[in-house]
Amino acid sequence: MTWHLKEKLQTIMDQEQGAKVFAPGSRRGFALVYPNTYHVGMSNLGFQIIYQQINNRNDTACERLFLPDKKTELEYIRTNTPLMTIETQRPLYEFPLIGFALTFEMDYFNVLQILSLGKVPLLAAERTETDPLIMIGGPCATFNPEPLADFVDLCIIGEGEEVIHDILDSYYLGRDMGLSRREILLKLAQINGVYVPCFYKPDYNDDGTINTIKHIDGVPEKVKRRFVADLDKYEAQTVIVTSDTEFRDMFLIEVARGCGRHCRFCMAGYCFRNPRVRSLDNLKVAIAKAKEVRNKVGLMGAAISDYPDIDALCQAVLSQGMYMSVASLRADSLTEGLVQALALSKHKTITLAPEAASLRLRRIINKSITDEHLYDAIKMAIDAGIPHIRLYIMIGLPFEEQKDIEEIITLAENVKNYMEFLGSKGKLTLSVNPFIPKPFTPFQWMSMHSMNVVESKLKFINSNLRQRKNIEILVESPKEAYIQAVFSRGDRRLSNVLLEAHKRGGSKGFKQAMKENMLTEEHYLYRKRDENNEILPWSQLDMGLDSSYLVYELEKAKLEKFTSPCVQGCTRCGVCKS
Repeated sequence: MTWHLKEKLQTIMDQEQGAKVFAPGSRRGFALVYPNTYHVGMSNLGFQIIYQQINNRNDTACERLFLPDKKTELEYIRTNTPLMTIETQRPLYEFPLIGFALTFEMDYFNVLQILSLGKVPLLAAERTETDPLIMIGGPCATFNPEPLADFVDLCIIGEGEEVIHDILDSYYLGRDMGLSRREILLKLAQINGVYVPCFYKPDYNDDGTINTIKHIDGVPEKVKRRFVADLDKYEAQTVIVTSDTEFRDMFLIEVARGCGRHCRFCMAGYCFRNPRVRSLDNLKVAIAKAKEVRNKVGLMGAAISDYPDIDALCQAVLSQGMYMSVASLRADSLTEGLVQALALSKHKTITLAPEAASLRLRRIINKSITDEHLYDAIKMAIDAGIPHIRLYIMIGLPFEEQKDIEEIITLAENVKNYMEFLGSKGKLTLSVNPFIPKPFTPFQWMSMHSMNVVESKLKFINSNLRQRKNIEILVESPKEAYIQAVFSRGDRRLSNVLLEAHKRGGSKGFKQAMKENMLTEEHYLYRKRDENNEILPWSQLDMGLDSSYLVYELEKAKLEKFTSPCVQGCTRCGVCKS
């Protein structure tokens, strides 16, 4: 019954600290949706940042909604109850504005399921003047929103703290002026960082590549991403405290954003360039706030060990009698102070990301970590009392050869031998994942290795290491990885695939939906793009990079040439040009 569903939502909120509830009618409503479970969504710091920004206004009440678990979903369906928000148990379709935070491509299927369960028309073209406007933001929206183009009204390109206010101001003004839905969207399309798909139309060649991307008069040919220049202007830390997250009893604090290391596979390194850090004083204030509700902080950022004041930051945490955890580490910037802080925080595992085992492949992907860096980091960890090591490895990288796979075996055995030499009886974990080419990276034009080849390489790694005691291999599902890869570089025709897959039960209907729409996975996965002439589905988006820069980096990859990290005053990629 509906009362049971409402009671469940109220129970969730009763177990939280920090959620905002405003009196009915006192503010305009905004439904902020994470297209996965509460547990996953509340682990996402970006989701909480936008929640806070909207509620900090004096005119908008932001309410959260998540994908229900299967049992609860069946109850919604059985009782014909539309999905409801946590804060006031209001039906989704009643909100004039709905925003989805998109982090993972596999959640695209959940977007349609949530709209359907929320009684919102799926297709943007079929929504009337009284239906909600649907927007998407987050990494997936930034680098390539085209697979969802038929379902959304607008996309946030880049970082959201500032542009969300521009959107709300323009939308409310348009509504107060009595403008039509289309007229409001036209006004929103003038805002930097706002892409309105219905005003852009790709035309296709017979071979499925894009011939042109046309746009109506009055909207920009290219949509420039939004970028927060000064992170200290905006808080980026846990807003709602709950134990039902991936991080359980941690208070999350963003330390830095973007990365200047130029790893050629990494979308975040290009779409969120240039790298920025929060001041130590700002972070100390956040740590003091964390202490009020938790005794452990999680430091978030692309490469925490690159933070210039990392040792002082660790001491700031420890001096408060608190523990700490980190989102990511680089072996070549790890400090003894950071490792000691992690050990004192009862860490049992240190995670490093060489990404490739062979030095040749590391040069190709511009990962400057050497084996010596790895061994130094491992020694620091074990000497500090951290027994377990985890290494992130990708397979199927561009220009990869069988000997590069064989070197994964060699690296694992050498690392395990070194751990034992240092007296550690800990476990070595290899987290092995298929490489997925991403837009706005030098590898955006590259073909993927076939799934059969990747599965064969995974089998080879497993068979050669499974007899070695205390070596564990964790593998992402290749099938899911290849669906992600289709969407990662997909075009607008995939909207029809998503719609058909939704009718067939979601991701399990993906292959048949591709066939129904006469599209092949080979076209999206195994075809090398022409880096000089092909129009890519995301070509109407502008990350600030010079047009020739990514091609130049691809050529450097082929030659195994190194690109040095970002430095102040550098203008080589175009992002920092005045």
